[in-house]
Amino acid sequence: MTPRDASDDSRWSDLDRPPLNAAALRRGLVRVGSLWSEVEVVQRTGSTNSDLVARAEAGEAAEGAVFVAEEQTAARGRLDRQWTAPPRSGLFFSVLLRPEEVPVARWGWIPLLTGVAVATGLSRAAGVDTALKWPNDVLVTVGGEERKAGGILAERAGQGGVVVGVGVNVTLKAEELPVPQAGSLALAGAVSTDRDTLLRGVLRALEDWYGRWRSAGGDPAACGLQETYAAGCATLGRTVRAELPGDRSLIGEAVAVDGDGRLVIATKEGVQEPVGAGDIVHLRPA
Repeated sequence: MTPRDASDDSRWSDLDRPPLNAAALRRGLVRVGSLWSEVEVVQRTGSTNSDLVARAEAGEAAEGAVFVAEEQTAARGRLDRQWTAPPRSGLFFSVLLRPEEVPVARWGWIPLLTGVAVATGLSRAAGVDTALKWPNDVLVTVGGEERKAGGILAERAGQGGVVVGVGVNVTLKAEELPVPQAGSLALAGAVSTDRDTLLRGVLRALEDWYGRWRSAGGDPAACGLQETYAAGCATLGRTVRAELPGDRSLIGEAVAVDGDGRLVIATKEGVQEPVGAGDIVHLRPA
């Protein structure tokens, strides 16, 4: 689908959900010395990740490009799950990173780093408590229950690039949630649902953490990322079930996140097994 500009005639069709102010976002984010090189906002597209990957591979996007859509019609989450939300009800954006000075073996930390930045930025800007479910689901509390309000998907792009997509439910009402386990910042009692402020807060936190990680050569311990991630990870200390590739499952206590960003699960047999890919189900409340 061809992206449409955000200034089309439906711009003010929902006054409870005003459009993002692209010009103000550019003024606040694109500056000398900033990671962010451009900010583009479109009304509608299939997937911001797919669009930005295509641009990166065609050599049409520089590091720090930010591509935002008010609505996505073919958004994807981890494990090829669909991500749906009404127009202007959340933040749906992708960024292009080119961590050329970081060994590729450490690039697996990029989605976890983004999770820390998103959780930090939203906590500050929206005034809600956030946590991370391994590897990078953003959790909020709604009615005393953990709910997923955001997710992250990283994809390799050509010419040494990584495109990281972020989706966050901001103003979704209970009847608009795609699944009962989902949540939104509004349902979690956010003091602010101004999407311009939220997006700026997330991107500034992402710039900060990406800069620290890159300066440390991608070493998650040296830059404090590994410790910060563990402190905000709601999965650690829980009994979990890991649904692994090959129709295998593993049940045990999530005891650590290792230097490669893998979740270490201790089984009742006394074995500690690192999990690098799979679906994690929390079985015991914190």
